[in-house]
Amino acid sequence: VAKDLGLQLPALRDSGVRVVSEGRRQYFALHGKTGHLVTTERIDREQLCRLVEKCVLRCELIVEAEM
Repeated sequence: VAKDLGLQLPALRDSGVRVVSEGRRQYFALHGKTGHLVTTERIDREQLCRLVEKCVLRCELIVEAEM
């Protein structure tokens, strides 16, 4: 994420960047040392999507500071 935004890691942290998922559970986060998008827990497709053929988890990247 840091690379895609063209930011160095300190700038990424200082910008208040965070990942927000739909629903109560937050399945994704930014790794503090690498700036990579990582999963925060195991994602069980059968539990989340049941009989839906196309399973999509959406998340948003929020940047609090100006870019």
